[in-house]
Amino acid sequence: MKELGEMELRFAELIWERAPIASGELVKLCESEFGWKKSTTYTMLRRLVERGLFDNEDSIVRTRLTRADYDASRSESFVRENFGGSLPGFIAAFTSRRKLTDDEIAELDAIIHRKE
Repeated sequence: MKELGEMELRFAELIWERAPIASGELVKLCESEFGWKKSTTYTMLRRLVERGLFDNEDSIVRTRLTRADYDASRSESFVRENFGGSLPGFIAAFTSRRKLTDDEIAELDAIIHRKE
């Protein structure tokens, strides 16, 4: 999934925090938070609906992709694009300039063992 721009992400966060939300309520919220007109809110919503993040049916906006799922997708894309999909390659690069703490190592170990 393509990364969201700054305003797209701020808009998405409003929805993730409140979904399901009536589209009319979302318009009012965006007016107070961002100073947007109704048309701007609906343009942004349509864009994120087309990208598969949300649904807008019967004037109710619902989440199709959670924030956690969005973050996971972006992380996967980053590793794929920058490290040829190699998670060990990413970790090696990350730890070449920053030593992991014992707690971080234990947490990573626990994650690995849960996924086996």
